[in-house]
Amino acid sequence: MNEASKKIAFYTLGCKLNFSETSTLARGFVNRGYQQVEFDQIADVYLINTCTVTGQAEKKCKLAIKKAIRMAPGAIVIVTGCYAQLHKKSIEEIPGVSIILGSNDKFNVFEYLDQYQSKGKLIANDQLNELEEFMPSYSFEGRTRSFLKIQDGCDYFCSYCTIPFARGRSRNSSIQDIISQTNELAQKGVEEIVITGVNIGDFGQSTGESLAELIKSISTVEGIRRFRLSSIEPNLINNEMIEWMASNNKFLEHFHIPLQSGCDRILKLMNRRYSTSLFAERVLTIRKYMPNAAIGADVIVGFPGETNSDFEETLSFLKQVDISYLHVFNYSERENTAAAKFLEKVDPLVRDSRSRELISLSKRKRNVFYQNNIGRSDEVLFEKKIENNKMFGFTRNYIKAEIPANSELCTKIRSVNLLGISDEGNMIVKLID
Repeated sequence: MNEASKKIAFYTLGCKLNFSETSTLARGFVNRGYQQVEFDQIADVYLINTCTVTGQAEKKCKLAIKKAIRMAPGAIVIVTGCYAQLHKKSIEEIPGVSIILGSNDKFNVFEYLDQYQSKGKLIANDQLNELEEFMPSYSFEGRTRSFLKIQDGCDYFCSYCTIPFARGRSRNSSIQDIISQTNELAQKGVEEIVITGVNIGDFGQSTGESLAELIKSISTVEGIRRFRLSSIEPNLINNEMIEWMASNNKFLEHFHIPLQSGCDRILKLMNRRYSTSLFAERVLTIRKYMPNAAIGADVIVGFPGETNSDFEETLSFLKQVDISYLHVFNYSERENTAAAKFLEKVDPLVRDSRSRELISLSKRKRNVFYQNNIGRSDEVLFEKKIENNKMFGFTRNYIKAEIPANSELCTKIRSVNLLGISDEGNMIVKLID
């Protein structure tokens, strides 16, 4: 069977960075004549881009692999990404897996496919010290928004995290190359770019540049109307950068700043590079220049040694700090991390209880944030997806908006009035004529 008649399906787990890389791989397959189909359809090739951030993510990886093998026993099943980088032997034990590629080797997938035809099952042997080359990528599945990868890897080695082992040291593309990709996306009609990476605030390690220089440079690209930062460490976004972003209409009023714990003792055990006071200062600076900004935070509960008193300190801090929502994670033991060796484990039932409490707090904070925005006007970038005769989009400050379906609005930015909150928790909006 030639490539032009083959079907390929993709499944991506994990972060926006993974989605940008899968999208780049998909374009490569389509350019070679493959027909892309949904993952639950019969295909000749399945490519599963994996994640290893939590134990739950690893379980989902294995389930996706087994689903592909079960649906099409004769298909070529390619497993790549962070889980494949760290746990090749575990994947190799699954009957039916054809090719296993690590974090960088995924971009050589066509070479491995050619070898597979003659050699059979292949397992790439890329080592951690080989993960030094930056592989550019961006997502493009329509004209709504694109995830643009500017950086990869991490030098931080937080005590709970495997990402430095899975993706290697911090490295990045040059501003010049990123400008070129941004122009390419503008020509495709993309309205919004989400700047993404493992640790985007560390941008410049490879090129002697900085994130501040990058955002100022890409803001001059004509055709892109909105830029949004993905997650950025509180010690890597400074007050000057926040003030500049507030002055530039292209950069949106939305920040996701990992906190991980509201207790300084736990932050030290996590090997984080900031204190709760620095986090609070960043939030106050954002509020000073962008009062209506959405500010999200990641929090891990049940880290080894986290006492009831430590958790109460986190809870108290989160109640006081003016953030808009939380992403809450139960601590998950990761092999070969420093925290995995800590002896004071927190009972899983206690982790679950703490998680539920913070999720409840997040819902209350999100509701207050939405309520405070009722009566304002804003701009919404509407998406293509339509459900129950409604369509959706996001305001500049990341409020999910809903409106009666109108296909003419798809991928368009329109000014709206924010009227109230729907039963589903979205903001009901009305177009401003």
